[in-house]
Amino acid sequence: MMLILKIFFIILLLFIEFGAARLPQLCAQQFNFQDYLNIISADSIRKHVEFLGHDSLEGRGTGTRGEQIAAHYIASHLKQYKIKPIGDQNTYFQSIPMHGSYPLRESQLKLSHDNNEFFFKLFQDYLLYKSGAQTFIPQPVPLVFAGYGIIAPEYDYNDYQSLDVDGKVVVFLSGEPLSNDSTYFNGSHPTIYSYPESKQRIAISRGALGSIMIPASRQIEFNDWSRLENEFAGEDVTLAYSVTSNLSVLINPEAGRRLFTSSPYSLDDINEMDATGMVRSFEMAAQISFKGVFQERDFFAANVIGLFESKPRKPDDSYFIISAHYDHLGIGMPVNGDSIYNGVLDNAIGVAAALEIARIFSLLQARTYHSIVFLFLTGEEKGLLGSTYYIDHPIVPLHKTIANLNIDGLAVNDRFNDIIGIGAQFSTLENFLKNTAAKMGLAVSPVPSRFLSLESFSRSDQISFAKAGIPSILISEGLNYQSMSPQNALQLVIDWYDNIYHTPFDDLNQPINYQAARQHCQVLFTFCFDVANSKTVPQWKPGTPFIVERLRSIAEKR
Repeated sequence: MMLILKIFFIILLLFIEFGAARLPQLCAQQFNFQDYLNIISADSIRKHVEFLGHDSLEGRGTGTRGEQIAAHYIASHLKQYKIKPIGDQNTYFQSIPMHGSYPLRESQLKLSHDNNEFFFKLFQDYLLYKSGAQTFIPQPVPLVFAGYGIIAPEYDYNDYQSLDVDGKVVVFLSGEPLSNDSTYFNGSHPTIYSYPESKQRIAISRGALGSIMIPASRQIEFNDWSRLENEFAGEDVTLAYSVTSNLSVLINPEAGRRLFTSSPYSLDDINEMDATGMVRSFEMAAQISFKGVFQERDFFAANVIGLFESKPRKPDDSYFIISAHYDHLGIGMPVNGDSIYNGVLDNAIGVAAALEIARIFSLLQARTYHSIVFLFLTGEEKGLLGSTYYIDHPIVPLHKTIANLNIDGLAVNDRFNDIIGIGAQFSTLENFLKNTAAKMGLAVSPVPSRFLSLESFSRSDQISFAKAGIPSILISEGLNYQSMSPQNALQLVIDWYDNIYHTPFDDLNQPINYQAARQHCQVLFTFCFDVANSKTVPQWKPGTPFIVERLRSIAEKR
């Protein structure tokens, strides 16, 4: 009997010494999928949000101390989760050289006509899309009005047809021609031609030295000049290797009336033309010059990046990128005495979700079919700079990157009964979305028409991956909340965009339903798990404009 007991205790000791270390692995292998969903933690999400959204990080502005603290916080958790560093010099950081420029009030935008001069006031009368030495126009040059500033051959439309704008500054209205025909400028929904950047590029391509955009009276998004002033008040940040721009101005309509002094038509005339769809182009009588005064700096910011490996890396490995931007607007113009733009929902909470997904994958002992890249991006608020740099300097090959899920925000109002795939219509990621919804007992809804005007697919980092040929998606909750009507839910979302988005009020004082955020995170993890384990690689649908870049990256093995 004593011998039997001694053998039992020896076996027990051996189990404790050698087996206990394997116990988590054995337990993990016995979990079913629901077990992993259950351990997604609302408390973990909350703790990440409370750290990243705290006032001490000063809004995580690109290239600031607060953003650096956030980057190291993210990296420390990736290390804790045993996500492999694949950044520069085997770190979690992909360093990015950037240039910052901030316009000062001493800048001079001068209107000249018949020996008379008028100086517009920066911020009060006009805002600069870009700043820096490339915007200088030291001597007065002619102004010319070019309608909406659009050349669209597919619609047989050309505002420049009878205009010579070489060496001049082009003035144009915001927006595009009125249309109720879906085959002409996409009907009531905007096309890419409505983007200020598109108008500015067209003007440059015609030889213009610069451009001035006047908000059309029917475009309500330009009605609140004080809000626009807040949005433009921050530093203009660009990638250090960016192609130089030229003078690009958004002018307050009240001040913009002066531009048409002694011209054939006044701004009121033009707004009447716009209302009837009969806007015409013409030469203007006045001239313009610009001498900017800027505060500038060169600095480095960083993407934070780690790899969950499907297996020991081999040349034929494939990758699925889960991304979220961790920057925000930093310190800006005070609103009600608060100057910290914390960016809690945009996008501390999205970073929290990506970290929680990384934590759950770290618990998986069985490897996924595709490796997963966790990519936390800087400079999204400054023009998708971090994702643009990553595409220009990919750490894993683009042609071996099967898809991208971008996380920009989470559900915070209420638990929900449906989800929306922003960009799902372009690729077979739509099929994965439907499968996820079925598993979670949810419906898939289209993007509400109210938000099509925001061109939501183009407003965050997923568009950078799509332009590089990588099927991409952003998954949002729908408007079918469990405790409110869709109408009330829509109004809640509209109110948030109108009153909280990109203001200091996107902070920790706003109500956040962390159970709703947890549900959203469970949806995202389910989607990621399915994509990462699918032997069927997502593909662009026929006719989608991103197919060409996909074929190019494959052909070039980039």
